[in-house]
Amino acid sequence: MTPELTRTIALDTIGSAPRTLRIDADDAERQALARRFDLIALDRLSADLTFAVEATNVRVHGKLEAALTQKCAATGRPVDAKIKEPIDLRFIPPVDLTPGQDEIEIEADACDEIEHDGRVVDLGEAVAQTLGLALDPYPRSSDADAVLKEAGVLGEHETGPFAALKGLFSKE
Repeated sequence: MTPELTRTIALDTIGSAPRTLRIDADDAERQALARRFDLIALDRLSADLTFAVEATNVRVHGKLEAALTQKCAATGRPVDAKIKEPIDLRFIPPVDLTPGQDEIEIEADACDEIEHDGRVVDLGEAVAQTLGLALDPYPRSSDADAVLKEAGVLGEHETGPFAALKGLFSKE
């Protein structure tokens, strides 16, 4: 599979002095990413990045901005969204797990890590992954509650544990 948004940088060209890169996804890239993330539309996607080598890693800081339309999780209707997301990640060499080791402990304040192949880092794919993580997993249109109520779907306050007790005590 070819990534939808590719901006590869050779590791041996980066160096320890910070460099910057602006990514503006073109129309074809935005359409491909919209398909990947099941979006109705991805109207704008840009990122301003600063990156440099730190030991065997490449540290990347910046921000992502996007304008998009998702499907409401309840109704399927369009929900417009604007995303402004900080980017703080590290490209690391491939991790070799010792036999029997199937997990790695991550510190609570650790930034996201992406393995590189030892030759290049793909800052475009990093931006795409950041976008995917920033998307609302359950977008709701402004009329979702009314549509659901009309369809007979009960809300949390009508089905929770206290809803069963509601009718037991009445004021006289």
